[in-house]
Amino acid sequence: MKHHKTTEQDSLYTNLENMSTSELVQYINEEDQKVALAIKNSLPSIEKLIDVVADKLKNGGRLFYMGAGTSGRLGILDASECPPTFGVPHELVVGIIAGGDVAIRKAVENAEDDDMQGWIDLLNHHVNEKDVVIGIAASGTTPYVVSALETCQKNNIVTGCITMNADTPLERVANYPIVIHVGPEFVTGSSRMKAGSAQKMVLNMISTASMILLGKVKGNKMVDMQLSNDKLVDRGTQMLVDELQMSYAKAKELLLTHGSVRNVINYVNNEQ
Repeated sequence: MKHHKTTEQDSLYTNLENMSTSELVQYINEEDQKVALAIKNSLPSIEKLIDVVADKLKNGGRLFYMGAGTSGRLGILDASECPPTFGVPHELVVGIIAGGDVAIRKAVENAEDDDMQGWIDLLNHHVNEKDVVIGIAASGTTPYVVSALETCQKNNIVTGCITMNADTPLERVANYPIVIHVGPEFVTGSSRMKAGSAQKMVLNMISTASMILLGKVKGNKMVDMQLSNDKLVDRGTQMLVDELQMSYAKAKELLLTHGSVRNVINYVNNEQ
């Protein structure tokens, strides 16, 4: 069955090979500026999905992102950044890509066309009714993703999706669909461009807002971030200097002793 895909429409520009570098970057930038405005139109749908994700995580569930190619890589990127940013376990937000980990770096032929493997990959993580699964596919037709979400629904697992095309199979198998109308790409069909940017921005919203709702941010600070390098130790130390009005040396000593900004704040407040 054919579906009308705005992501496959001809670019608004032509003869790209004859453009100067200045023209190329100007026109690409003009197209990129349309992305945030397109997302703005879908904020109500994004809000609904975030509330569901936060509720599931609060009640012992997990968040799964599923995609193929660029979509899958963006899901893995967002998932992998949650533990260092918010101090949550690696298994709380999980990114799954068609073709497995090798597909993160290299395209795996026909992986996205496998309509059985997506559900198998979820079962390998023991997916269950406590969880929520978000399918990511610019086209909205990727069999690997669509079939997995369809099976999730049959097993009473809540589903969401991020797609750039309306009235697609993916939208129909998602309880909480997000459709971002970014229009045709600068290079016709190259959905790693505007579509990819839109997906990244929406994923940022989902993970960040969900973690804030889980209490992983205090004020506007990442108080549970992992202290994995000198830059983050310095950032955490400065947070404590500002929050607790203590010397830099004392703040750093406490931070390295207690392991996180939150732990130090709780320790100091309990000592007072």
